[in-house]
Amino acid sequence: MAKGFTIKGVNELNKKLKENATLSDVKQVVEMNGAELTREAQYEAPIDTSTLERSINMHIQHGGLTAIVEPNMDYEGYVEFGTRFAAAQPYLGPAFKKQSKKFKKDMKRLVE
Repeated sequence: MAKGFTIKGVNELNKKLKENATLSDVKQVVEMNGAELTREAQYEAPIDTSTLERSINMHIQHGGLTAIVEPNMDYEGYVEFGTRFAAAQPYLGPAFKKQSKKFKKDMKRLVE
């Protein structure tokens, strides 16, 4: 279920960050956006018993530079992507798409 992505322009980003922002500013943006993504995913999760909603948590890793937001249920992928018997009820994907725009804007603000 895990998907990856590649960031282009890391060297330019590092240069701008050194000029305009501190590492603690970046960590703050990562944590804030991770928390907002968690809330949005919980809000978007289909509610049957609220178990899936309550299982969505955030973990900070890599010294505060990574926020991992994930549900902790065995069936989360079936809900997100559907099965041949049940239609998909996306909750994490739409929340990520919405939050990624804000994250990019927040990071851009740090380097300008």
